[in-house]
Amino acid sequence: MSLPANPPATAPSSLVLPLPPQPDPYSNSQLNHPTFPPSPHSLKSGLIRTQSHVVSWTSSIAVHCRHGRLPEAAAEFSRMQIAGVSPNHVTFLTLLSACSDFPLQGLRLGGAIHAYVRKLGLDTENVMVGTALVDMYSKFCQLDLAWLVFDEMRVKNSVSWNTMIDGCMRNDEVGEAITLFDQMPERDAISWTCMIGGFVKRGCFEQALEWFREMQVAGVEPDYVTIISVLAACANLGALGLGLWMNRFVMNQDFKDNIKINNSLIDMYSRCGCIPLARQVFEQMPNRSLVSWNSMIVGFALNGHAEEALEFFDLMCKEGFRPDGVSFTGALTACSHSGLVDEGLRYFDIMKRTHKISPRIEHYGCLVDLNSRAGRLGDAWNVIANMPMKPNEVVLGSLLAACRTHGDVELAERLMKDLLEVDPGSDSNYVLLSNIYAAVGRWDGASKVRRKMKALGIDKKPGFSSIELDGRIHEFVAGDRSHLQMESIYGVLHHLFLELRISGYVPEIEVQKSYDH
Repeated sequence: MSLPANPPATAPSSLVLPLPPQPDPYSNSQLNHPTFPPSPHSLKSGLIRTQSHVVSWTSSIAVHCRHGRLPEAAAEFSRMQIAGVSPNHVTFLTLLSACSDFPLQGLRLGGAIHAYVRKLGLDTENVMVGTALVDMYSKFCQLDLAWLVFDEMRVKNSVSWNTMIDGCMRNDEVGEAITLFDQMPERDAISWTCMIGGFVKRGCFEQALEWFREMQVAGVEPDYVTIISVLAACANLGALGLGLWMNRFVMNQDFKDNIKINNSLIDMYSRCGCIPLARQVFEQMPNRSLVSWNSMIVGFALNGHAEEALEFFDLMCKEGFRPDGVSFTGALTACSHSGLVDEGLRYFDIMKRTHKISPRIEHYGCLVDLNSRAGRLGDAWNVIANMPMKPNEVVLGSLLAACRTHGDVELAERLMKDLLEVDPGSDSNYVLLSNIYAAVGRWDGASKVRRKMKALGIDKKPGFSSIELDGRIHEFVAGDRSHLQMESIYGVLHHLFLELRISGYVPEIEVQKSYDH
C-alpha cells in the first residue's frame, strides 16, 4: 500500500510551502560569467552560515509551537521559505510535534507539512520524521493514515514501533496493538508500558496487571512511567497487596524520590483506605508539589477524615501553594462527609471570590451532595436549578439517593425526568426510584417503573464484590457458582451466616423485597 503524493489535508491560505528553488544551469548570468570552484574555506564558512540561519528560524518557530500558537508558527515557517532558507528535519519535527500536542489547531497544518516532507522523501527515509507523522495521525484519531506512514517507512526503530502501538491503544485497536507487539523485533520497557498504560486508560485494570506480570516474567525492568500506570491500576482495583509490593520495589530504585511516583503511591494508598501509609509517603517526600497536597486532602476527605483534610488545606496554603480546583473539591468533599454545611459554603465562596476560580460541575456536585447529606433537599435542588451548566447523572443521582433516604417522592419523580434525558439507559436510577416508591408503600409506582424497564430492555445489572488474594483480584456476583473454590467459599459463607444468627443479627431485606415484590 503506498501513500498518496499529497495527504488529504490542505494548508492554511497564509502558509507557503514551496520546494527550495533550483538554480537554472542555462541562465544568462551563468553563461556570461563563468564561476570557478569555491575554496574549501569558503564552502565551510557558507555551510556554517546556512546552518546558523536554519537553527535561528527553527528556534523562532519552536517558541510559537511551545505555546500552542500554531498559526504564528506557520506564518514564521512561510517567512523562512520566502527568505530562501531551507528547513531541515528538526524544523519539521518541531512543527509536527506541535500539531500532535494541539490536534484541534494542527489538523490542517499537519497535513500541509506532511505534503511538504513527502515531496522531499523524509516521511519514508528519515525515521524521526516518519515516527512524528505516525504519532501526529494517531492523535488526530486518523489511524488509517498512521498505518500508511508506518508501512511506508523504510527504516523503523523501537520508537517507531512503540509509537504505532501507542496509537493503536489510543484508538481502541487493542488487537492490532497486540499483533504489533508480538511482531516487534525487540521489545523494551516502553513497549510494555504502552500496553500497560493503554489498558489502564481504557479501564481494563486487571488486564494491565496481567501484562505487568508478563513483563516481570520476561525480565524487562520497568521504568517510572510503568510504575505510575501499575499504581493507577492498583488504586482502581483496591489491590493493596500489589501496591505494597510496588512500594517496596520503588524504594530500591534510583527514582524512589520521583514526585510523580510518590503522588501515585499516596493516591493508591488513599483509595485502598490506608491513610496512615499515604501520610507516611507524603511526610517522607523530600519535595512536594501541589498534586502531593491535593492527593492527601482528597484522600483524607474520601476516607472520612474531614478534620485532617481541612487542616492539610490550611497547611498547604501556609506553605505557599495556591489551591486549585482539585484542592477545593477535596475541601468541599470533606465538609460534605462531615455535615459541615456552612463551612463548605464558605470554602465555595473563597474559591470564587478570593482565588477567582470558576466553579466546575464537580464543585456544584459537591454543593448538591453537601446539602443532600444534611437533609436540605430544597437547597440542593436550587443549586442544580441555578447551575451555569447542565447537570450530569452524578449530580442528579446524588440528590436522587437523598430522596430515597428522606422519602421525598415528588422530588425524585422530578429528578428522574432529568435523568432520563441525561442517562436514559442506566439501570440504577430506575431501581432507585422503584425502591423509593416501595419505601413509602406506593407499589403501583414501583410496578410501573419495573414495567418501563422491561419495555425499554433495561436489565438490572448485578452488583459484585471483589477481594485481592496473593496479588490477584477475585470478583463475586450474588449467586455466582463459577469460582474454582466455590465449595469452600459457600462453606465459609454458611458458617458466617450461622454465627450472625447466633449473635442476633437480622438481615435487612426490605430493599430487595421492595424490588422483587
